[in-house]
Amino acid sequence: MTLTGKTILMSGGSRGIGLAIALRAARAGANIALMAKTDTPHPKLEGTVHSAAEAIEAAGGRALPIVGDVRNDDDITEAVMKTQGEFGGIDIVVNNASVIDLSGSLGLAAKKYDLMQDVNVRGTFMLSRAAVPILKDAENPHILSLSPPLNITPRWLGAHTGYTLAKYGMTMATLGMAAEFADDGIAANTLWPETTIATAAVQFALGGDRMMKVSRTPEVYADAAYEVLTKPARAYTGQTLIVEQVLRDAGVTDFAKYAATPGTPDSELFPDIFL
Repeated sequence: MTLTGKTILMSGGSRGIGLAIALRAARAGANIALMAKTDTPHPKLEGTVHSAAEAIEAAGGRALPIVGDVRNDDDITEAVMKTQGEFGGIDIVVNNASVIDLSGSLGLAAKKYDLMQDVNVRGTFMLSRAAVPILKDAENPHILSLSPPLNITPRWLGAHTGYTLAKYGMTMATLGMAAEFADDGIAANTLWPETTIATAAVQFALGGDRMMKVSRTPEVYADAAYEVLTKPARAYTGQTLIVEQVLRDAGVTDFAKYAATPGTPDSELFPDIFL
């Protein structure tokens, strides 16, 4: 399978992992519709939906920047319709938009809990659902959510219960779609890394510059996503996939090029949560 001429609708994607996945697909000749809130530059975070679209075009793909909020049903409907109108269909949905807050249950603000549920869980469900009628007509339709396997050990259930619920909710919604629409040939999988990824979320919400130095680059996620999205949909679905294992299965044996700090041994990289 190839992504040439395929159309991806992604939530978020102005920066970080989402943008890396979009650029990898663009280099393969894909069309990318980005539904993101960042219309104007953020004081602390690089990138807007418009700068991301420019980068996608420069990488060889076609881009459709859509300013919208995955929490808003009208915005979701508009994004799906605009994507279909611009590119003639939708082949892939990537649920990339996500909110992180690792506060304990007593310290987590109610509004932040609601935000994580709205963006992570509801957004994944609603965007995927809205695209399903169009995905049914695609040659090799995929839904890919950037969320972890369902590890229900107390270590992760109790570490940051609010965030854990939100990320596991993304996974459950995706696995549910895989089962519900299996007869329609729509693949639905999740993808999660073994190590932390050098993104703004890691820098500002997890461990600052120190953790950035012991992380992998977003390109490792992007390369794994490419492998997933080019698999035959009917045969490759309902899985909670791990980035590095996907790449190992594809023949990758040396991950040195993905180190955010060149020369950092794999043994010194910081393991991601939930595994």
